[in-house]
Amino acid sequence: MTAKGPPIILVSGLPRSGSSMMMRMLEAGGVPILTDGVRKPDEDNPNGYYEFERAKRLNDDLSWVRDARGMAVKLLYCPVIYKLPADFQYKVIFMRRDLGEVVASQFAMLRRKGVSDLPADPAIIAAAYKTELEKAERWLASQSNFETLYIDYSQTVADKQGTCLRIKRFLGVALHEVGMEGAIVQSLYRQRHVGRGRRET
Repeated sequence: MTAKGPPIILVSGLPRSGSSMMMRMLEAGGVPILTDGVRKPDEDNPNGYYEFERAKRLNDDLSWVRDARGMAVKLLYCPVIYKLPADFQYKVIFMRRDLGEVVASQFAMLRRKGVSDLPADPAIIAAAYKTELEKAERWLASQSNFETLYIDYSQTVADKQGTCLRIKRFLGVALHEVGMEGAIVQSLYRQRHVGRGRRET
């Protein structure tokens, strides 16, 4: 039996897919957010990561889930998402982004951190991500206590108003849409396809 109360809003997706931006949008729209501020803003995410450390440890700690009802929490896609308690309702905003852009952004972050031992073929990583995302979509669609809205990162930047309206309808709550639109910073879209075979950094 599903526990009563408002749903838990999960913001998910691959690392560097726009999940931090979405958390900032929800906060600006008036949605209570669950974050601890442990991970500080940096050059890669100057507006903050909006992470909640306990949400990364679903294998060991599920006690926070009940208190997250009615709030938004960032939970990047990983296999532990399948361990979320089945007796709660979840509304998932799942961020999508071109996988080439995702990998390029991840590599750029690692380089800025001084990591030089990067995988030789980004296409292999992108293919593995594609497989995992397809698995996640099938699983989410099969869960009666999950509702999922897929949001494309590039489309969000291109159509702020339309994206914010979709989110408002999905969540079914009053949101400050102008504030949400203001949280979308186009200049932070630093890895994008700009033409055949070319990438803007």
